[in-house]
Amino acid sequence: MLLSCKNNTQIELQFLDEYIVKDSLYINNSLVGGLSGLDYAEGYYYCVVDDQVVPRFLKATIDIQENEITSVNFESVSFFKDNIHSFFRENALDLEAIFLDEATQEINLVSEGAINSNKPPSIFSIDKNGKLVHVYELPKSLKDNSIMRHNAVFEGSSKSASHKGFWVSLEGPLKVDGAAPTFKKTSSPIRITYFDKKTKKATKQFAYQLEHIEKPMKGSVNVSGVTAILEYKEGAFLIVERAYKSGFGPFGNTVKIFEASIDQKTTNILGIDSLRTSKYVPLKKRLVFNFNDVKQQLTQGIIDNIEGITFGPKLPNGNQSLLLVSDNNFQAFGLQLNQFILMEISTK
Repeated sequence: MLLSCKNNTQIELQFLDEYIVKDSLYINNSLVGGLSGLDYAEGYYYCVVDDQVVPRFLKATIDIQENEITSVNFESVSFFKDNIHSFFRENALDLEAIFLDEATQEINLVSEGAINSNKPPSIFSIDKNGKLVHVYELPKSLKDNSIMRHNAVFEGSSKSASHKGFWVSLEGPLKVDGAAPTFKKTSSPIRITYFDKKTKKATKQFAYQLEHIEKPMKGSVNVSGVTAILEYKEGAFLIVERAYKSGFGPFGNTVKIFEASIDQKTTNILGIDSLRTSKYVPLKKRLVFNFNDVKQQLTQGIIDNIEGITFGPKLPNGNQSLLLVSDNNFQAFGLQLNQFILMEISTK
């Protein structure tokens, strides 16, 4: 699925609705929460659960009537059953993104590993029975754990508009590429990498510049990065940037959606080892939505930890819908929400 846009049109996003899934919901004795990735395929939504102890994903239906989410129904939970494979024993599965390959029926998963424990990030596929199918080879720039920041590695993924591959994004900059975002403007590029389905290898990579963290500073934790991406047409993305500032309780998140695009001047950085010491042209970007503008329409005025984005069904007016989901961290850090957001994509 992709959006059909003329080259000279710009997209706009409109907030339509919010739906909160209760935080005590279980499906097959598995607590619903930690929803860190979202994909829509064949009429179902696939949500990956960010639980390193019991990694899993959920399959759900979401009913949308008259531009409102009327229900979210979790139908099944799937675990990894390939216990004998060395990949599952040797890697830390901190799952952050998911998508179903409709051609092969394989589930593709993205893990950021555990850099503090020297466990690398990974991209791999399983079948619907939970058996490992293959592991994607990472490019040179993403193979060295020593240049990665813990909790800032693989975070988002998107099927390509061409259906020939997929994209995976880092949450934060590699140490050799730039500084972690702060309250001052810095050079903080993240890498977005394209993987070819046929060769199972990366064939191109582009830089995307993160925004600085907005003031005020209050607590001791202040982080920002890309949490989700979606290629809505070939060479053009919707990118979710989320900043979190502690000390504000459940109101510590700032979430914005940017449009980013590749043009003839954008540099393929796949062969560049360090962006700090190299010249390059990043993706062009523009702000298309700021959730601060609709806080009064959200539960308790909270925009939570948005980490998943996907296309939904067409709306009654023919426009494309967009679904987003938040990771509530299983309430480990205080009040958080299993929050689904419905939006509309239009053009002007």
